[in-house]
Amino acid sequence: MFSETRYALNGDLRVAYRTTREGPRDIVFVSPTTNCEVFPELPSLQGWIEAMTSLGRLIFFDQPGTGVSDPFTSGALPTLEQWADSITAVLDDLGSREAVLVAVYGGFAAAVLFAATHPSRTSALVALEVYADPMNEPIGGADREGVIANFVAMWGTGEWQHLSNPDMPWNEEIRAAWARHERLAASPATIAVTMPLIAEMDVRPVLPTVHVPTLVLQHTDDVMIAPEWGKDVSDHISGAKYIELPGRNMYHFVEPEWRASFQEIAQFLTGHQPDVADDRILATVLFTDIVDSRAGPQRSATVTGTRCLMRTTPSSGRNSDDSGPRGEYVW
Repeated sequence: MFSETRYALNGDLRVAYRTTREGPRDIVFVSPTTNCEVFPELPSLQGWIEAMTSLGRLIFFDQPGTGVSDPFTSGALPTLEQWADSITAVLDDLGSREAVLVAVYGGFAAAVLFAATHPSRTSALVALEVYADPMNEPIGGADREGVIANFVAMWGTGEWQHLSNPDMPWNEEIRAAWARHERLAASPATIAVTMPLIAEMDVRPVLPTVHVPTLVLQHTDDVMIAPEWGKDVSDHISGAKYIELPGRNMYHFVEPEWRASFQEIAQFLTGHQPDVADDRILATVLFTDIVDSRAGPQRSATVTGTRCLMRTTPSSGRNSDDSGPRGEYVW
């Protein structure tokens, strides 16, 4: 579905990016820390990515210092302007005149600066779980330094993804996939440098200068980013639309909450809210433990059951025994 990784020049730095096939509009995903060779392939994102490709060409890129982009210039920390210029570089390399920016949490600062300074190249701004005020108190009264320290300590294990997205299906395979992405996106030392920068970026003065169609989506019970932070962003962008959706996940692009967010994004961009099928079914899986007859006078079996979600895919119809949907289990 995705192209091979290509490189765009942001000054002297190469910015890595990948795209899906061309569509009616370009949609740039703006995140602070990714590896574009791994992130779009994560199983947790596949439903959202497939749906979003119906709206346009998805573009994923790695900011300098992360993923497969060039590292930071020795001794120089990245700037907000440099991060915003990465968007320009990718669009220029693609020959794209304008794009929708889909910004998530720490990627919002770069996206909103780009939207403010390049309105003719920003067809819309979609903000998912964002904030603009670095002085916001962390939820639960935790100190900011402690939150960042815990984040750095957990980096590379995948556990932060579960902590910040408690309703996302989770098992060892999913944890390992996210852990691998984290390790390939940035080293712990890089995270220790960039996280304080992201947390302290104050883009409140930029908000009133944004004059592009803007949608802000927040989950009502996000455990990391309070809805009122997103509401504050919306209140300071002229004409911005603010919507709160049920959910606890910080991510709007994973199960089980991506469908409602996608529908709002589609409505905002196209004027039409599509139906989205829920391809998960509740199943009961039986496990049978057969005890060999040699272990006792009587052969016996132990049958146990567990309930899980199974994500189904349509039958291919190519095999004679292919009589129904296939699926993968999500415990």
